[in-house]
Amino acid sequence: MMTTEPYQKQAKPHSKKGVIPRKLRWHGRLAAWLIYRVIRGIVATSRCREDIPDQTRALILSQPVIFSTWHNRLALALPAYRRAIQRHQPQRRMAAMVSASGDGALVARVLELFGAAPVRGSSSRRGSQALRELITHAEQGLDLALTPDGPRGPRYEVQDGVIALAQLTGLPVIPASYRLRGKLLLRSWDKFQVPLPFASWRLRLGEAILVPREAGSEEREEIRLELEKRMRSITED
Repeated sequence: MMTTEPYQKQAKPHSKKGVIPRKLRWHGRLAAWLIYRVIRGIVATSRCREDIPDQTRALILSQPVIFSTWHNRLALALPAYRRAIQRHQPQRRMAAMVSASGDGALVARVLELFGAAPVRGSSSRRGSQALRELITHAEQGLDLALTPDGPRGPRYEVQDGVIALAQLTGLPVIPASYRLRGKLLLRSWDKFQVPLPFASWRLRLGEAILVPREAGSEEREEIRLELEKRMRSITED
């Protein structure tokens, strides 16, 4: 991420209006556009293979779903969605949760440039409001996307949010990851993967997981562990 601070001052969390997501100034918006163009350029020079079970492919093309992908795989998440969904159904659209922080503002703008709808929030900021917004997007027929180990980790550990969202919406959760060859690893908590030009990557989707609306705490915990297991099984560093 950039080392400058191109963001407006954040409102105090205890104000009557609650936490207000940070917004980008002009140079932050310029940085987001550059990131978008770089990603598009890298994807244009890369080679991608798909590893998607037939049952999963049929499901994602038949109805809206929730994609669950690790935080360090965000760089190619939108190109992966275009490849798996939008090249077959161009009208499909996705809403994704991103942090209400300054870094989240940058990511949110990149999502908008890719045609996705960003929902600002996390487990620590605007969580309940973001959840309501995601449910509204699901009711409108959009796919949803979350990073279950974000925004702070621990890396490769699924948190409760994606399970709650699946239970409230009734949408199946699709584990999503990719193996990337030709990359840089950042010194961040998640070891974020930055693809290089002419990289090769293998898009992998796992079998869907459903969360019954009547599921209690013990069943939700079992499902959370199963989702984590399936996501790890399709993840190769």
